[in-house]
Amino acid sequence: MGDRHKIFVSYHHANDQYYRDMFEDILSQSDISVIRSVQIGDIDDGNLSDERIRQIVRDQYLRDPTVTIVLIGRDTWKRKHVDWEIGSSIRNTAKNPRAGLLGILLPTHPDYNRDLFTPGLIPPRLYDNQQSGYAKIYDWSENPALIKKWIHDAFEVRHKVNPNNSRSSFRRNHSGESWC
Repeated sequence: MGDRHKIFVSYHHANDQYYRDMFEDILSQSDISVIRSVQIGDIDDGNLSDERIRQIVRDQYLRDPTVTIVLIGRDTWKRKHVDWEIGSSIRNTAKNPRAGLLGILLPTHPDYNRDLFTPGLIPPRLYDNQQSGYAKIYDWSENPALIKKWIHDAFEVRHKVNPNNSRSSFRRNHSGESWC
């Protein structure tokens, strides 16, 4: 488990930046990974088409991660960019081999620290892959050794189980209480 994985972190920028920053600090305590994510202001989404934004994310940010981690807060399931990042990271293309996938329920999520989670409060594409066995969902931890194990397990699964990328991509952010 000594591999140095390249991690892409997908999250709800407005709500969960604090946990994204804390997560990077936790991982920096060991040799686990190189972390990337799209930060607020990195892409001018006001002047670009959705397809162009997806292409930029795929070609510049998801070029070579070995595992994508979705930090799941209360409203993460609503975000089109989270959906696009998951979909792009589990596609296997000549330029971008698919990454492993896992989700981490943040303390802000209503199902944090419960035995079960509500499917409609998890990003739908992540839920599909949790159901297929391609991804796992864990509760937030500040234990670098435990997180390292999760990352390694997701890395190992990526060529053993086929991901489910059959959903149509979000065209816009969603609203409401849940997606199902």
